[in-house]
Amino acid sequence: MSTSTVSATAAAPKKSGGRKKLTLPWIMLIIAGGLALVSLVRLISGADDLTSVGQVSGALSLAVPIGLAGLGGLWAERAGVVNIGLEGMMILGTWFGAWAGYQWGPWTGVMAGIIGGAIGGLLHAIITITFNVNHIVSGVAINILALGFTQYLSNFTFAEAPGGSSKQSPQVEPIYKITVPGLSDWMSDLQGKHWFFVSDLAGVIGGLVTELSLLTVVALLLIPGTWWVLWRTTFGLRLRSCGENPTAAESLGVNVYKYKYIAVIVSGALAGLGGAFLSIVASPIYQEGQTGGRGYIGLAAMIFGNWMPGGMALGAGLFGFIDSLKLRGGATNVHALLLLIAILLVLVCAWQLYKKKYLQAGISAACAVLLFLWYALTDSVPSQFVDAAPYVTTLLVLALSAQRLRMPKADGMPYRKGQGK
Repeated sequence: MSTSTVSATAAAPKKSGGRKKLTLPWIMLIIAGGLALVSLVRLISGADDLTSVGQVSGALSLAVPIGLAGLGGLWAERAGVVNIGLEGMMILGTWFGAWAGYQWGPWTGVMAGIIGGAIGGLLHAIITITFNVNHIVSGVAINILALGFTQYLSNFTFAEAPGGSSKQSPQVEPIYKITVPGLSDWMSDLQGKHWFFVSDLAGVIGGLVTELSLLTVVALLLIPGTWWVLWRTTFGLRLRSCGENPTAAESLGVNVYKYKYIAVIVSGALAGLGGAFLSIVASPIYQEGQTGGRGYIGLAAMIFGNWMPGGMALGAGLFGFIDSLKLRGGATNVHALLLLIAILLVLVCAWQLYKKKYLQAGISAACAVLLFLWYALTDSVPSQFVDAAPYVTTLLVLALSAQRLRMPKADGMPYRKGQGK
């Protein structure tokens, strides 16, 4: 078959979008601008923990399972299969990871978690691709099935194990963590000086080189790895063509069923890896309800990232950062977040005025004023808002980014071989 022809087919929808891709210099500039804005908020609010080494390290740990679930969703949806079942596949990963981990070691647990998630992905593939069941219905069913299945297994495995119960496993041996000697201490000292931008940058670097799990390194490498496989190989080109126009891909000799199956199984494996991370690295023990909706948040991160690995990683990092703020500083850090969101809304308002979208600009300005008043008139926020902050952030981010999104053209659409004839 002609690879160039498939390339033209897969790329065709992008021409109508009329959007230019962000280059690496622009991405780095945006990240630097965001860090400068956070630094400014830190100086104004006095919330020095916003960019501390511990905060960044905690945010990274919380972002990894979300990012792995998002990567899983990206693989499936790039092949045209909506995977709402990421949460259930993560649940399978947490249980199988802990079950194998406490018996045979953490790395065996990681492999078991991947296999558990892949089994969930295979089930979703059979239901949606072979039997053509609605993707949303199948995903929801897998989430329910995975929850009940793991609860059932826990009753006669963990409940009878020393140190376990029907709702949690015995403790799993943790995976080795690395710290870059010298650099970690230097960054920590520099961050403690609380200088503008410099200390914040030191906090970010320090968080990336302090107590870093080897599994975290593997997860971070999977992001550029996914980009390379899906956008720089013939295999990835054919897989993406199945999500854009499967009928055209079939006419050029692509085995659409095979590529969809591979994508959904890999999707489940990545979600399972995220689940194993939770039960082996984040907290070396399995607990019922451990995923806490991270599969759904990973799906939101993928949508925020416009079905691209880099954007998905930024979304996962944002959600991990907000969650870490809640856990470390509670009301103080979330109160400073009100000021940050207010400033961001002012920037959104200016951009909407530039684009002559006056209604959107007015709404952004009104929300910014309310948040400024809330910040100025209070010293903290209610505990209920602190708990809801990660989920509120998810909704806000999706609402603000909805207009620039473009999902794969055939995402979620039923496919039958030979339907174009």
